[in-house]
Amino acid sequence: MKRLFDFTFSFIGFVILSPIILITAFLIRIKLGSPIIFKQKRPGLYGKPFFVYKFRTMTDEKDENGELLPDYARLTPFGQLLRKLSLDELPQLFNVLKGDISLVGPRPLLMEYLELYTSEQARRHEVRPGITGWAQVNGRNAISWEDKFKLDVWYVDNRSFWLDIKILFMTVLKVFKSEGISQTGHVTMEKFKGSKGV
Repeated sequence: MKRLFDFTFSFIGFVILSPIILITAFLIRIKLGSPIIFKQKRPGLYGKPFFVYKFRTMTDEKDENGELLPDYARLTPFGQLLRKLSLDELPQLFNVLKGDISLVGPRPLLMEYLELYTSEQARRHEVRPGITGWAQVNGRNAISWEDKFKLDVWYVDNRSFWLDIKILFMTVLKVFKSEGISQTGHVTMEKFKGSKGV
């Protein structure tokens, strides 16, 4: 039932939001250039890798050694606005249609984090990742990694259709309030360095 719900509502959302998606893509092409879509390998259900799609929010500026500048130096005011309004997440509706992710579930993080999780934290991969999740509506990037993973595992143990509906409604409110977008002192969230043995 969850897969049917995901497919139906992501398709409806894709159709309804298509004008916004097209306008956002056009503005990104003008302000940031190409590529318009940011693609990155992320772990999905049971850690199986897939490519997540998001709208690009950063420039490709590099230092004298040809290395990309830090995120804070490449994130433009326009990119910050896209993140504030969560418009950068819209291409993930395509990931939902493909079955890579769900509308609701733990956020897909970086592949490099897989080996850093404790056995309990790794349980977040027992369900498909999502565009939004329990951790996102309870702090998003403003809470610690440990708290975020606890919320993810709580969702795995307590997931239900009605909980998903509640999370979707709470997500809309969070977007309008622009809460928890970044961690103090960081553009988004400090990199996870692991908590094994802590």
